[in-house]
Amino acid sequence: MEITTMKLTDLVKPEKNVRIHTEQQLAEFQRSVKMFGQIRPIVIDEKNVILAGNGLYDTLIAMGKETAEVYRYDNLTENQKKKLMVADNKIFSLGIDNLDTLNSFLEDLQGDLDIPGFDEEILKQMVSEAEDITDKLSEYGTLDEEEIQAIKENAERKEEQIQKMESEQESVPQETVLTQPDSVTNDSEEKTAEESQFVICPKCGEKIWL
Repeated sequence: MEITTMKLTDLVKPEKNVRIHTEQQLAEFQRSVKMFGQIRPIVIDEKNVILAGNGLYDTLIAMGKETAEVYRYDNLTENQKKKLMVADNKIFSLGIDNLDTLNSFLEDLQGDLDIPGFDEEILKQMVSEAEDITDKLSEYGTLDEEEIQAIKENAERKEEQIQKMESEQESVPQETVLTQPDSVTNDSEEKTAEESQFVICPKCGEKIWL
């Protein structure tokens, strides 16, 4: 496969595209390009019409890029072009994450979780709650903004509670005695025992021992 460099202005977007690219996806595309550069070519036909890589094309245009790496097919039929466009999008979506490996990579990164395709704060929360990480990673992409915000707020509340507890522990003197002296306890017990041994006569006021 020979990859060449072409001007973006020479490429042509197809009239119809199988994949609809959301604003979030295009934003993550930009993060990826800024971090790694263009990691896959845009695929075009003999007329420079894009068969695969429309999202990447839109991203490069939005970033003010002038050129892109492309791979050209010169001998495809119209049916083959349509099949390629469908297959390129569908085959990728059929894959699933190996979550054990993904979790291991996240732990190896030791907090450096600025990864295109994911919210950094969400990843940090996932790693801090290792027992829930598999479920949360598998759900990422389906969470709406309210759910994402709730996770962030929960993390902030936990951090505030931890800091408050640490502050309270530091402010309490270590020698503080929280139990009553033995003498108080003994006096109370003796008084209770004494009172239970007599009653007062309502007529003469004398103690009547039991």
